[in-house]
Amino acid sequence: MLTWEDDVEAAALRRQGWSISAIARHLGRDRQTVSDYLTGKRVPGKRARTAADPFDAYVEYCTIRLADDPHVWASTLFDEVLALGYVGSYPSFTRGLRGRRLRPHCEPCRASTGRDHQVIEHPPGAETQFDWLELPDPPPSWEAGSEAHLLVGVLPHSGAWRAVFAESEDQPHLVQALDAVVRRLGGVSRRWRFDRMATVCYPGSGRIIASFAQVAKHYGVGVDICPPRHGNRKGSVEKGNHSLAQRCWRTIGDELSPAQAQSRVDAFCVRADGRVRRRGGVRTTVGQLLADEGLRPAPSTGFPVVTEVPRVVSAQALVAFAGNFYSIGPGMAGATVTVRHRLGEDSIDIVTASGVVLAVHRREIDGAGVIARHAHHVTALETAVLSQFSDRAPCRNKARRPPSAAARAEADRLAGKAPPGQRVVVDFAAYIAAAQAAATPPTGGGNRR
Repeated sequence: MLTWEDDVEAAALRRQGWSISAIARHLGRDRQTVSDYLTGKRVPGKRARTAADPFDAYVEYCTIRLADDPHVWASTLFDEVLALGYVGSYPSFTRGLRGRRLRPHCEPCRASTGRDHQVIEHPPGAETQFDWLELPDPPPSWEAGSEAHLLVGVLPHSGAWRAVFAESEDQPHLVQALDAVVRRLGGVSRRWRFDRMATVCYPGSGRIIASFAQVAKHYGVGVDICPPRHGNRKGSVEKGNHSLAQRCWRTIGDELSPAQAQSRVDAFCVRADGRVRRRGGVRTTVGQLLADEGLRPAPSTGFPVVTEVPRVVSAQALVAFAGNFYSIGPGMAGATVTVRHRLGEDSIDIVTASGVVLAVHRREIDGAGVIARHAHHVTALETAVLSQFSDRAPCRNKARRPPSAAARAEADRLAGKAPPGQRVVVDFAAYIAAAQAAATPPTGGGNRR
């Protein structure tokens, strides 16, 4: 086998008029080998087979079978060719299928693989692509379950992306995260694009649901739904998902709170605006293209959606929410309450499962670590704590206190012992009567001799 250097040398000498024999002597190779490389029969880096490929005899059969059933498993097809006399291994068989591309392309199943792709033009400010990014293994202190939820929004023209954490993917949290992403991007584009989220449209038909239509009208945008199984149609946000997951999420430590993680994501997105781009041969950056998007200002207030999250009351009668703590009255330690917040308002409600409002607080800045207590809550908690105190002398936990007489009597009863001072009297009359009845012969009904 010739190397690329030998192949280049042989081609150059041949162009200079050398004979194949002279080139073979010069390279120290076989004459037939040099001839095969010069005529293109062999290529450097690919060793010629010393034996025929056993799959060659079954190419036609596999082609017909896959044309009839493009979804037949390779293992099923392998069983069939084994019965027909195939002697190769399963890895060699699948390599033969892939190398010859015998399996036909199926558009419904592999809509973006194995076919040509069109370059989609994205004018400035025309579209924002949104997608949920499910991130596994969040820090234990987040109490987020098995996944954290990050809504990613990307402007395809500039490539700028912004992302916001949410506690769930229901519609209220989606709308709240949409509002936050839009304001981080600097405005509203003309249209929003989603995949077939059940909180935006009916997944089967792709038609927008009525509740989200009100959200779109509030922000003055059109809504586009991607066709099913067409991930490349929103490839910009898919690329943003990949970058955020690999370059940002993987480095978030267990010591970070959700608010601190959000700050790190914001800083990463802003730093990514420095990526270099070229438009019309001119060097620019994502940040400069973002400034030229021409986005409309976001509404002064967000869509009035109400988010609700469950929380467990601490022993100090505090409820954690968005990196801060809010007080309620005493007596509910360990109980589950609901924190309710309407987007655009500066207050939160803490309510019971039945809807009783326990407290209303002014919402503090997220992640500030503030402990917000009402004065009457402090007084009530102090009263409840002090009422549990006692001025009695502490119990003597090291005193000698053997079991009492009543305890010993109960122990004797359980063990089957007779109480002390009592004599057990046994009456044998019942035994005598039973013995006499057994010795008396039966009268009547018997055979006489």
